[in-house]
Amino acid sequence: MTNSEKEIKEEIEEIEAEAVSEESKEEVKEVSETDQLKEEIEKLKAELEESKNAYFKAYADTENTRRRLQNEFEKNNKYKLSDFGKEILPVIDNLERALLAKGDSEELKNYAKGFEMIYVQLLDVLKKEGIEEIDCLNKDFDANFQHAIMQEKREGIESGIVIEVLQKGYMVKDRILRPALVKVSE
Repeated sequence: MTNSEKEIKEEIEEIEAEAVSEESKEEVKEVSETDQLKEEIEKLKAELEESKNAYFKAYADTENTRRRLQNEFEKNNKYKLSDFGKEILPVIDNLERALLAKGDSEELKNYAKGFEMIYVQLLDVLKKEGIEEIDCLNKDFDANFQHAIMQEKREGIESGIVIEVLQKGYMVKDRILRPALVKVSE
């Protein structure tokens, strides 16, 4: 083999070595890119999971807020007349006192009849809106609905029975508007 053939052979071997080196670099580069892509996919999956969790939390918060507001609306709607009822109860008390007034004149009887009509009409309107009188006369005393301000011993009546209503109590739906003031037997 001549020098030139040797040189050519060495050059060919060098070129082949470089080509193999380039191929390995390419393979390493491809492996490196694949690893980077896998890492990026994992990172995107984690971000997606975080976004899903944030979405579900926001959705749950929104649902809880919606339910709370709905409950508040229903509660406010159910008891909307409470304040009005508290304001109108003294008017009803005064109408009841006016109806107790007795007189012989025809004019006074006509006034009493008119007051009675107004009283009945007012009670009907309140009843339609859910405001009703607490019925407690001749029943067991219940501290949840009545305040006992007097006690009296009466023959033939067992202890703890309401014997007189001094001021009527009222409820709006299932809530006490004003407790009844009562006299209870000893």
